[in-house]
Amino acid sequence: MLIAQLSDPHVCAPGLLYKGVADSNRLLSDAIRHLQQLDRQPDLVLITGDLTDEGRPQEYSMFRELIGALALPHLLMPGNHDHRENFRQAFAEVDYLPKQGALHFCIDDHPIRIVALDSCQPGKHHGFVDDEGLRWLDQTLSQNRHKPTLVAIHHPPFKSGINYIDDYRLFDAQPLEAIIRSYDNIEAVVCGHVHRAIFRRWAGTVVAACPSTCTEIALRLNPAATGASFMGPTACLLHLWEPTTGMVSHLSHIGRYPGPYSFF
Repeated sequence: MLIAQLSDPHVCAPGLLYKGVADSNRLLSDAIRHLQQLDRQPDLVLITGDLTDEGRPQEYSMFRELIGALALPHLLMPGNHDHRENFRQAFAEVDYLPKQGALHFCIDDHPIRIVALDSCQPGKHHGFVDDEGLRWLDQTLSQNRHKPTLVAIHHPPFKSGINYIDDYRLFDAQPLEAIIRSYDNIEAVVCGHVHRAIFRRWAGTVVAACPSTCTEIALRLNPAATGASFMGPTACLLHLWEPTTGMVSHLSHIGRYPGPYSFF
């Protein structure tokens, strides 16, 4: 099974630029085109939050218009820039989204089970999973301790070393870590939020943070660094799972570059 992960498209109202700089709407269209031109089509596309920039109904309408070009099965989950109720209303016909409360869901129709955990706190940019969310996750994972599972969450549950991003990570991640560690069928935990590709061993598995389809957060590891972003090459993650080898994740740059050249 091939799962494509897009993240943090930050769709804006028509005619507006993300942060006044990036044409995030066009960049999402570029990402969709990229996926549909891959030499192997993904079986599923997972978009891990911040679908919109400010969570406004007009932005969700724009997102729906853009995502209509994606002729592949896809799953949507919220990020801190989304508005939970506007999100729910915008996708009212989507049957996997709960009709009330946090937007947790589980999709068990594929060789890989997808468990999405809503880590967003209304009005806040950092992430947190409350006791109810933790119980939901544990109960959901316990329903099958053997099936390969991918857990998705918007906020990374670790410090990256980029201080101005770590201020908005998932807070109090230890209870989540304990639950994930208690299951040995978690192929990976995937997240977004940080607008960079970052990988870390965590809770007995691997966490993979997906780049944004929009801007890239500056890699500044000096503790005193100020926050900044770049218009760099955008990218997505491709998670390839095979029964005999498990899951392997690839970074796939979006756009056209010189090549291909002969390997030999």
